Amino acid sequence: MSNKNRWVSIDGQLGQSGDRRVFLGFAPADLLHSMSFADVLDEDTGRGYQRRFNAQHSLDFRKYIQRQHASTIPLTFNLRPAFSQNWRIIPTTGVVARLELAIDAGRILCQVDCQHRLGYLNDLSVPLPFMCYVGLTEREEMEVFSIINGKAKGLSTSLLDFHDATLTTDLAQERPELFIALHLNTNQQSPWYRQLDLGGTSTSGLMRRASLRTMQKAIKRFLAQTHVLQLHSAESAAQIVSDFWAAVAVVAREAWDNPRKSLMNKGVGVYALMAIAGDLYQEAVGQSPDRRYFSARLSEFVADIDWSSTGPFQGFGGESGVKSAVELIRKTRTNSRLRVANG
Repeated sequence: MSNKNRWVSIDGQLGQSGDRRVFLGFAPADLLHSMSFADVLDEDTGRGYQRRFNAQHSLDFRKYIQRQHASTIPLTFNLRPAFSQNWRIIPTTGVVARLELAIDAGRILCQVDCQHRLGYLNDLSVPLPFMCYVGLTEREEMEVFSIINGKAKGLSTSLLDFHDATLTTDLAQERPELFIALHLNTNQQSPWYRQLDLGGTSTSGLMRRASLRTMQKAIKRFLAQTHVLQLHSAESAAQIVSDFWAAVAVVAREAWDNPRKSLMNKGVGVYALMAIAGDLYQEAVGQSPDRRYFSARLSEFVADIDWSSTGPFQGFGGESGVKSAVELIRKTRTNSRLRVANG
C-alpha cells in the first residue's frame, strides 16, 4: 500500500463473487474507516437503505477485534459508478491488481456490509480483509445488502420491507398490503403520515407509533378478511384504510394523541383495530366505507374502550393476545348497542 501524490493505493486481486466483479485486498481499519460511508436510510427523503447505527454493536466489535487471536470475515464495500472519477483499478499481473482511491475526494467506498464493524475503528490500524464490488448501482447495492442481511439478527424487518417496496416493479399488484402501509406513511392526509418506523433515521423519530412491518401485516389480515381487492384497486383500498384510521384518530383522540401511554398504536392495537375495520367494511352494505361512515360507527363504542397500558389490553401479546383484544372490542361494541336499544 502506498500514498503517492493524491492517491492511496492498495494491492490485491480481481475476481468474481458469483456473477459480480470484485476486488479483494487488505488495509488498516482506520484507512478503510476514513475512506468509506454507510448509506443509512433517510426516511424523510427515501434515500439510502442501511439500518440505523447501533453504537453498542460497534463498540462490542471494537473491543473484540483488539483481542489476541481475534479475526473477522472480509468487510464488504462497493465502488459506485457515480464516484468513478475518484477511484480506479489497475490490473498488473494475472489476477493481481491495484485499487487507487483519491485521498481528497472524501469517503468513496460505500459500506455494504461492515457499518458496525468499522463504526468505532477510526483510530485503530489493525489490518482487515475486505471485498469491494466494482461498479454496482445503488439499486444493485441494495439488492446485495438485502440478500446478505435478510436473516441477520437485529436487522429491522421493516427495513427489509422498505427494500422490497423499492425493488418491486409493481408493488400494488405484488404486495398490496405493503403498498397500502407505505401509503399511510407517505400520504400527508393520513394520520400515520411519517409515523411508521421504516428502520432508518428520521427527524420525526420521536413521533413514531408503530413499525412498517406491524402495519403491513395487520393490513394483510384486513385484505384477507374483507376480500376488498376483488372489488377495489389497491389505491382505493389504501384510501379506505386511511379513512378508517383518520376516523380513529378523531373519535379516539385522547388515546391517539398519547401514543406513549396508549396501546392503540402498539402491535396489539393495530392488529385488533384492523380487524374491526374489516367488520365495519363488511357491514357497509349500500354505504360508502369512507371517513364519515367509519367515524359514525366508531363513535358508538370506541369511547368505552380503555387503551391505556394499565387497562384491559395490558399483557396482551402474540396471536392469542390479538384474538383476545378483538373479542374484547367486539364485546364492547355489542354492549354499547344493547345500551342504546334499551334506552
